[in-house]
Amino acid sequence: MDAQGVDLSVLALTPPGTHPLSPEKALRLSRAANDVAAEAVSRNPTRFRSLSTLPMSSPKDVAGELERAAGIGHVGTMVYGRAGDLFLDDPAYDGFFSAASELGQPVFIHPQLPSDAVRDSSYRGFDAMTDLALATFGWGWHLDAATAALRLILRGTFDRHPDLQIVLGHWGEMLLFWLDRADSLSRIAGLQRPVSGYVRSNFHITASGMLNPALLQHALSVTSADRLIFSTDYPFQRLAQGGDRSLPEPLLHRCGT
Repeated sequence: MDAQGVDLSVLALTPPGTHPLSPEKALRLSRAANDVAAEAVSRNPTRFRSLSTLPMSSPKDVAGELERAAGIGHVGTMVYGRAGDLFLDDPAYDGFFSAASELGQPVFIHPQLPSDAVRDSSYRGFDAMTDLALATFGWGWHLDAATAALRLILRGTFDRHPDLQIVLGHWGEMLLFWLDRADSLSRIAGLQRPVSGYVRSNFHITASGMLNPALLQHALSVTSADRLIFSTDYPFQRLAQGGDRSLPEPLLHRCGT
């Protein structure tokens, strides 16, 4: 972290996490992961924060583990767009979102590998590595996360839980760049506000190491500066030691670094 100029790391269990596991295993290993992360934060309180891991394959246990994790110091939670056949907006998770709202725990929606059915229909037909790259960091990850976020809005999640806060990485996982069209869904879905209104009031957006001034300027055109979080994608993406951060200094300061 010191060599990369990273002051604070937010610890989280990246995909697939415990999402594919049986309910019993998911609960046991989620609790273990949360305990390990909380202990790491307690040993290094000025350098680490942590997002909890939740047993999403066991919806009845999710809110309880979120509350327990918040009690031992986790500052939010990280989930993905689906667990097995359950989409994140499934009514089975509404108790989880209610608890997150009441506890003030932001929910970070991290990209994950699309389902086999989606990969078969959209991302295969090249060599194995190109298939995988197209389905993950090159495209599929981000479309999957954006769809999960949009489905939450269309499900009326934020009408029921107006204080709920969601975090999206990678400049909003494509969603911020298609709001003109997404807004047309609001009337059809019977929402109280346009999709873009929920983005401005219920979403925080991180850069995730995509340090592109054009993306920053677009994000500022559809949401406010206080909704943007400067971040790298460490340890997955590393700057050369002492290297250029790629954003002009005024933009870096505006992002809050």
